[in-house]
Amino acid sequence: MKQIVVLSGKGGTGKTTFVASFAALSQNIVVADCDVDAADLHLLLKPEKTEFKQEFTGSKLAFINKTLCVECEECEKACRFNAIKNFQVDHFLCEGCGVCAYICPVNAVVLKEKISGYVFISRTKYGPLIHAKLEIAESNSGKLVTLVKNNAKNVALAENKKIILVDGPPGIGCPVIASLGEANLVITVTEPTLSGLHDLERILSLTNHFSIPTFIAINMYDINLENYKKIVDFCHKTNVPILGKIPFDPVVVEALVNGKPVVEYAPECKASRGIKLIWEKVLDFLKD
Repeated sequence: MKQIVVLSGKGGTGKTTFVASFAALSQNIVVADCDVDAADLHLLLKPEKTEFKQEFTGSKLAFINKTLCVECEECEKACRFNAIKNFQVDHFLCEGCGVCAYICPVNAVVLKEKISGYVFISRTKYGPLIHAKLEIAESNSGKLVTLVKNNAKNVALAENKKIILVDGPPGIGCPVIASLGEANLVITVTEPTLSGLHDLERILSLTNHFSIPTFIAINMYDINLENYKKIVDFCHKTNVPILGKIPFDPVVVEALVNGKPVVEYAPECKASRGIKLIWEKVLDFLKD
């Protein structure tokens, strides 16, 4: 079993568009949407049914037992988030840090887990899709990413799928690090902008730290040829392979508006041809 993680370093580079197209081109695959803070891969893959729904308890909230509370105000003084007033906890402000429970002299404060989101195992015409929904303003998305990946691995093992394709989160934070667990290959989708180059450098420093082979795909390369050349020069200097370049193609927007992977919506458009070549190179790498 091989795991391919598609990252971007920043939002808006076309990462999810690539993953949806890869899913449409592939066979014997499990797709995992690990961008749990803003999951949207299901909008393109369109799950036909959900077979499994799992609660995710990623954080805790403080509760005060009024029958035990002696109203000493120690918890209110200790709370740095000002979440306790008049011996009641404001759960919109509570961060679940546990200081109030630790400092309470009569053990009147307890921490209770709360449901922060859900994990789903769904069926699409492209194969199983493991995805999640993190509730608004909830934290611990790194833990949720790990849960998504574990479910994807279990499905792949049960159904003898050879590839797990992961749509990773943007950036380089905890959710991204969680998405890299057991990865065999990282594809970083970048764009010819200065911020695209900057975030590409950050992603490469992360994948180099974990010694994961990383390839680059340059999306919309022709919107700024000067910055495109800077990215190419940087990749050559750092010995990072470039899988391919995708030209700007308005058909991609049409495909997204119609809720379809571009390689399915317009198989012979410029963007689709570029994505197909990149996927073929990825499969060749996994054969080695």
